[in-house]
Parts: sequence; C-alpha cells; structure tokens
Amino acid sequence: MKTLIRLALVGLTLLVGTVQAADPLVVTSGTDRATPIAVVPFGWQGGTVLPEDMADIVGNDLRNSGTFQPIPRQNMISLPTRASEIIYRDWKALGAQYVIVGNIQPAGGRLQVQFGVFNVTTEQQVMSGSVGGTPDQLRDMAHYVADQAFEKLTGIRGAFSTRLLYVTAERLGAGTRYTLQRSDYDGARAVTLLQSREPILSPRYSPDGRRIAYVSFEQKRPRIFVQHIDTGRREQITNFEGLNGAPAFSPDGNRLAFVLSKDGNPEIYVMSLGTRQLQRLTNHYAIDTEPFWGADGQTLYFTSDRAGKPQIYKQRLGGGAAERVTFVGNYNANPKLSADEKTLVMIHRQDGYTNFKVAAQDLQRGNLRILSDTSLDESPTVAPNGTMLIYATRQQGRGVLMLVSINGRVRLPLPTAQGEVREPSWSPYLN
Repeated sequence: MKTLIRLALVGLTLLVGTVQAADPLVVTSGTDRATPIAVVPFGWQGGTVLPEDMADIVGNDLRNSGTFQPIPRQNMISLPTRASEIIYRDWKALGAQYVIVGNIQPAGGRLQVQFGVFNVTTEQQVMSGSVGGTPDQLRDMAHYVADQAFEKLTGIRGAFSTRLLYVTAERLGAGTRYTLQRSDYDGARAVTLLQSREPILSPRYSPDGRRIAYVSFEQKRPRIFVQHIDTGRREQITNFEGLNGAPAFSPDGNRLAFVLSKDGNPEIYVMSLGTRQLQRLTNHYAIDTEPFWGADGQTLYFTSDRAGKPQIYKQRLGGGAAERVTFVGNYNANPKLSADEKTLVMIHRQDGYTNFKVAAQDLQRGNLRILSDTSLDESPTVAPNGTMLIYATRQQGRGVLMLVSINGRVRLPLPTAQGEVREPSWSPYLN
C-alpha cells in the first residue's frame, strides 16, 4: 500500500506545475564543534566481567546527540572512578570540558551505580546520581546516566532510554518473512513483536508507548491494526475497500489518522478509537497521504501533490483550507515535527537533482538543512527531544537504518538484523 502511494506520488512529480519561492538557504552540514567530554570507564568492584561496558554506552549516547564529542579512551591520561581521583590538569591537557566518572558495586544479586559529572574549567561537580538494576539492565542504566547528564548539561531532556520500531524483510526460499521489531533507540536488544509472510508497513507508537499501530497485508489487502506491546493483544481497526494506510495516533492517543481510498481517491481520515466514528479531513482530487499530528491535537500535517508535485500541507480538523508549508525543492514528503514544533523533518529533493535526502526545515526562519549524505532515503522519524532522527536508506545494496543528529554532526548506521530493514518509528518518552 505505502509503495503504491509512493509510486503514485513519484509519478505525479512528472506533471507540470510548481509554486515558485525565493531562493532557499540550504545548509549541507553542521558548522560548529561538539563539546569535548570524557566518559571514563566505570569502576567495578565485582570479580566477574560485566556483560556491558556502561561508559562506552554513555559515550555513544552523548555522541549520537551531536552535542558532545567523547574523548577516545586511548588518549586518557588517568582513569578516575570517583570525584576524589580526578586530576583536572589531565583533562585540561586533553581539551575536555566535562568529565563523567562512575563506580559499579554488587548489591545482593543486583548492581548499584554511582556517577558524577564534573566541569573541568571550574573544577566543580555539576551533578551526581545513582541508579540500580540487575546485570541484564546494565544498558538501561547506562542510557539513564546519559539521559541525566545530557539534561543537566543542555537543559534538554535526554531521549536515550526510548525505543525504536522497524520492519525487516528477509527472503526465505520463494517467499519473504516480514518481522516487526522493537529495539533500543540505537538498535540494540531487538525483540520480535510480529511475524508474517505478508508485508507489514508504517508502524507507529501511541503517545504512551504502550500500543502500536501498523498496516498488515495478512488478509491479502492492506488493513490497519492496533497492538498492545506488553500482551501482544491486537485489534483490527479498518476494513475498507482500497487503501488503508499510514496510521498516526493523536497526541491524546484517542484518535487515529490514516489514509483511505474507499471513495476513490487517497484522502486523510480521522477515527475516534472509542466510538469508531470516522471524519474525513481532506477532499481533493489530488493524492493526500502520510498524516502527522501537531501537538495541539487539532492540526494535521500531510503530503499532497495538489500543487503538481508532492509538498507538505497542514490543515485543522475544524475545517478551513489546507495551508502549504514547504516551497523549497520539487519534492517534499513524509512530514515529522520536532517536539517543540520549530523544525519540520521530511524527505526532500532539490530542484535539478534526482536523489531523495532527509532534510530539516526551520519553520520560524525558513532555512532548510540537508541531513543525509546517502540517496533513496525514506521514512524519517524524530527523537522525542528533537535532537536526533533515524531514517531508512540503502547501503551496499541493502536496506539499513541511519541515525543522524539534527545539527548534522553525526551520521552512522544502526546495527540491525539480517535482511532489508525499513519503516523506523521512534517511541515517545517511556518514563
């Protein structure tokens, strides 16, 4: 279904007719420097080797945000695990602005972690904290430490304890096995939520992170389901003729926006999940697809080719005309908003080019930043704090997921399972 809509949109880009706009300011990469930070290997008082390296995970988290640049371990002059062991001149010599140290102690079958963040310039402690858990929860504890440090140093809530949904497609003999996976935001610890011999598309989290909506072809036609993550219980939401696709939960979780072609043309609809009452939002001869909710729960952003080529529009549920949002480039689709609604992330193609890129548009200033350096990019999804995004692309002939910081400093592939990987969706905050 999504492939059919995408093909229709791409085909319609060949039609004549565009809207002209002023020459854009296009930024292709980050320009300033990330803050140097040292995440020292955490001390460990037990006798066995731990299954995870907490400091390495914390450092990777902070790097992935694009805000911090961890200092390589091989360059560290000393390895303190407590505040009293920090020799500030060592870190000043390395150019570090902050140092994170930690100590892990066994506590009756569990682990207790004490950690601290220190300002190298002022030689003062910025924060201290502790977290406990089992050895299997070391990665959770590391993400917690990174979240706390990131929020203290930036004033922005950390999003490293969030989760990721994505779909894999693996060839098995004459057929294909599709798997809906959930993992840490960085691709680690993937678990299977659903398997099918038929395609699975467009997985999306509910605002509380307890449910997911997705499109399944298990009935040989696209239909939308909602599934509870903890129990696996699921419910079929749509059974209309034609396309049933692109589900998106409202901010309160009580409504679902999606695309139907039951009346002959792909249009945006909104359903109350309690009453199943259906409201048609768009009514246009063009293709309208890929809805995304504004934070007010009364505005939907979506992709439409009503100007001749795919562009992004927004429309209020109460009525009124759709308002065009994007004017830079000849193709803009799959809109996602940052949490503060200042940045619009999309799949973008520049005039005169054939490659599709991930781009972020500043909705206040109007400038647009190219965030990806790959091609054939699709399905961007934004972290709940707006600092990172993940998208699907191709690398060495295989579908993979790429993480990129919104400021453009970090781009890296995520480790995922075998097969083609696609359709990423970032969870909300889960605690």
